[in-house]
Parts: sequence; C-alpha cells; structure tokens
Amino acid sequence: MKFIAGPCVIESAGLLDEVAERLVAINRRLGTDIIFKASFDKANRTSIASYRGVGLERGLQKLADVRAKWGLKILTDIHESWQAEPVGEVVDVIQIPAFLCRQTDLVVAAARTGKTVNIKKAQFLSGADMRYPYEKARQAGAVDVWLTERGNSFGYNNLVVDFRNIPDMLKIAPTVIMDCTHSVQRPGAAGGKTGGNREFVPAMALAAKAFGANGYFFEVHPDPDKALSDGPNMLELDKLETVIESLI
Repeated sequence: MKFIAGPCVIESAGLLDEVAERLVAINRRLGTDIIFKASFDKANRTSIASYRGVGLERGLQKLADVRAKWGLKILTDIHESWQAEPVGEVVDVIQIPAFLCRQTDLVVAAARTGKTVNIKKAQFLSGADMRYPYEKARQAGAVDVWLTERGNSFGYNNLVVDFRNIPDMLKIAPTVIMDCTHSVQRPGAAGGKTGGNREFVPAMALAAKAFGANGYFFEVHPDPDKALSDGPNMLELDKLETVIESLI
C-alpha cells in the first residue's frame, strides 16, 4: 500500500520541515513509507494573482534538502516537457497533472527519465480511457507507472468521484492511487480560487479502499485555512495519522 502526502505547494523551508518531520514520525509508528509531495510551481491556478510557488531551481533544491535531511522519497509534478530531466535528477516519482495527462510530449519526457511516473486521471476522462496515457508512458520506457483517480467534472464548480474508475484502472495498471484531497475540490468556486470540503477526505479514502485502491494521496498542511494554495481541500496535518491508520 502506497501513501503520498505533503503540502500543495512549497511555501517555505519551515513548512516542508514541519510536514516532513511528522511524516517520518508516522512512518516510524505505523511502519509505512510515505512519499513526500510538494509542488515547486502551480501552473494551473484559477487566477493570475494566485501564489504559484518558488520556481524550479529553488523548489528542487528545497525538495533535495527534504530528502537529505529526513530520508523521505519525493514526488513532484511537472507541467512542461523540459522540466522532466532536471526534476528526474531529484525526485523518485514524477507526477503528470490531471489536465495534462493527454499531453504526449510531457508523458514521454517523464517516462524517459527512468523514474516512476504517476499520471492523474483527467476530470474529463473515464477510468478506462487512462489506458492510453498509461501505454504512452510504458512505450516511452517507463517501468513503473501509477494511475490516480481525482474525480470528474459534473456541472460547474463541482467534482464527483465514480469509484468504478478504480477497478477499471486496476485492469490497466497494478498501482491505482486515490487522490483523497483533490477529489473534494470545488473548482473555481471560491471567488477566483478553488474551494473544497476537506471534511469528506477520510470518507473518500475509505470508499476508495472498498473499491480496491492500493495507494492514497493526501495534501496536508498544519493550518490549511492559511495555506497559499488548495487550503479548503487540504487535510489538517494532525489528522493524517488517524486517516492512514484507518486504511492499514
């Protein structure tokens, strides 16, 4: 069973250390191997005025520092093909954002790094449709490819999870992750930024387990209401261990 957790975006070294320290403690107590996640750039924010991150160079240095200091595996996302090579030198898992999962050059570039590639299912695709992004990555040389469920657009400012997508994707890939926090987003519903309902995150995780998910993705923050990105849907850091316990 795989677990991925961390803040939506790199805000500061202090935040990364606070989250990483907690993940190490959870790993020690529960015998898990949580992968640390944070983005160096949020290229798909609702508003041009929204905080995007610290950029590629500074972001990769901060992620490398987390790896060196805390011994955690690292995951981050890329938005452009040229980012794959430098990112692949630092991280263990390269993530393809949902909106970009059909971008052939991006998927191929990630696959050619030799790193694990996690492809998030687009909000406009079915689980069965993810065969094609998966095949692109595998044919480009990726040995380990994960698929991630994160809900489908269903009307304006809303996402709905069809949990049948999980067994459908397990027919394609051996590892299917449930993105328990992005699935409770309300895209663009908070006046120029994304809203969400974080209270549903634990239930999303348990429902995904019932449908066979073998990995879970959580964006976490010590104070989500003060987070610079995705605060409404992020899980409070203090609640992460209890949710993981319920899954194992």
